Amino acid sequence: MDAFRTAYVYVRNVFAGELCETDEGYSFTYDQRYLSSENASAVSLTLPLCEKAYTSKTLFPFFDGLIPEGWLLGVVSRNWKIDTKDRFGLLLVACKDGIGNVSIREEYI
Repeated sequence: MDAFRTAYVYVRNVFAGELCETDEGYSFTYDQRYLSSENASAVSLTLPLCEKAYTSKTLFPFFDGLIPEGWLLGVVSRNWKIDTKDRFGLLLVACKDGIGNVSIREEYI
């Protein structure tokens, strides 16, 4: 399953896993080092710590919920020239410094 785009997911600024957009939908996989760390916590209640990959035909509701709404969505869409229907693209540009403990990056840092 080849990924079109990959988002690197961080919990409290620690790399936790990869969210991938594929031709079959989406997958989220926790990083093995993250899973073995004593401070590992789940990204969300709907994605508990697990070694297997989670898959979905649509963007996982937790990640979709991180995307801005209303007028802020319009600002993000206009500034980065991203269609509001491109939820993965919006996630990549708008959720680097999200509210809460989860952030999304385009690059592994």
